[in-house]
Amino acid sequence: MSSIKQLVESNWFQTFIIVVIVVNGIILGLETNDGWSGPVHSALKVADGICLFIFVVELVLKLAVYRLSFFTKGWNVFDFVIVIISLIPSSGGLSILRAFRILRVLRLITAVDSFRRVVSGMLLAIPGVGSVAGLLLLVFYISGVLSTMLFGDTFPQWFGSLGDSMYSLFQIMTLESWSMGIVRPIMEVHPYAWAFFIPFITVTTFTVLNLFIGIVVDAMATVKEAEAKELHEDHDDIEVLIKNLQKEVRALRDDLSKAGSNKPS
Repeated sequence: MSSIKQLVESNWFQTFIIVVIVVNGIILGLETNDGWSGPVHSALKVADGICLFIFVVELVLKLAVYRLSFFTKGWNVFDFVIVIISLIPSSGGLSILRAFRILRVLRLITAVDSFRRVVSGMLLAIPGVGSVAGLLLLVFYISGVLSTMLFGDTFPQWFGSLGDSMYSLFQIMTLESWSMGIVRPIMEVHPYAWAFFIPFITVTTFTVLNLFIGIVVDAMATVKEAEAKELHEDHDDIEVLIKNLQKEVRALRDDLSKAGSNKPS
């Protein structure tokens, strides 16, 4: 069992799995081309089956090594679910599941440390992002009510209802055709409309959205610091182990030297 654990945790095995994931993603992309001949499609299906077999073997090896502790890590559960979905028969009413085979490419998140660090940072940022999203929704609601009252009668196609207003404001927030497409035509009828739209853009685009970025970046930095701290602690543990081994070796050497000096001449 120890040899299997060394195999699963070895760098070359992890690199091999990453290569298989990338190749499998390319194969699934090639399968979307209907212009391939029959033999090519058959070869792609065989190659896809080989990749799936490798993933199943990897999963079985990890389950054999870690057993129930395998499911204590969220990333392992993620891999397990992706592989199980791929094993579900995709014929008949379940043919739509064939499209979900591309989800195997998501295993790169668990296989590549930098990808995993980014996703961990985003998950850690969810509470802060939720607060900012609530603030943004409040700003949108207030602005939507105001714009409906101010511009709904003259420009019902954009601000005729609260839903239309909030959608138009979302387009303005993304800066997609906001000036020539919406604001300037409104200013031809309402010259002082800029006094509403410019503060709205400033608050939403340049302030609130930057808060999203700041929260995510801070969360990613926190994840990186935690990993560095864990690595430092592991390094300290190794140093303590080495020192203890050195003490034991010195004690053993002293015992051997004493035993040699006590031998009768």
